[in-house]
Amino acid sequence: MTKKATFGAGCFWGVELAFSQQSGVVSTAVGYSNGTAPNPTYEMVCTGQTGHAEVVEVEYDPEQISYNTLLELFWAIHDPTTLNRQGPDIGTQYRSGIYFHDTEQETAAKTSKEQQEKSGRFKAGIVTEIAPAGAFYRAEEYHQKYLEKRGMASCHIPNYDG
Repeated sequence: MTKKATFGAGCFWGVELAFSQQSGVVSTAVGYSNGTAPNPTYEMVCTGQTGHAEVVEVEYDPEQISYNTLLELFWAIHDPTTLNRQGPDIGTQYRSGIYFHDTEQETAAKTSKEQQEKSGRFKAGIVTEIAPAGAFYRAEEYHQKYLEKRGMASCHIPNYDG
């Protein structure tokens, strides 16, 4: 039986690629979540007025990969200390977020965030939001597996052993 996990960590293309490479991840989809407008499009989300985050919905087999391992990867692939920004991408749609699907994920996400804050790994404070997963709207097909389609079928993640 598979489970779902939803993460926002900036532009969803690289985030999807990183999660899709993990053993135990059954599938990934990029999309929009935790906003106010129904059925948002990329153009709508880019205005910042819908409140949606660019997210990756991860379907995983908990017998092969744990939610905690997914959380470790989440912290490794982006800077959770920059509010509404990842690198050159600026806007609320690029916010850092863990969107939980049940109380077990909520507890794990909060514990993981506390551990990251105490670790001293990040010099600035962590601004990652932890909230219930809202409706997931799958992004347009050209966004799905975007980097893979362009020949970038793998990526190296510094500071991640998973």
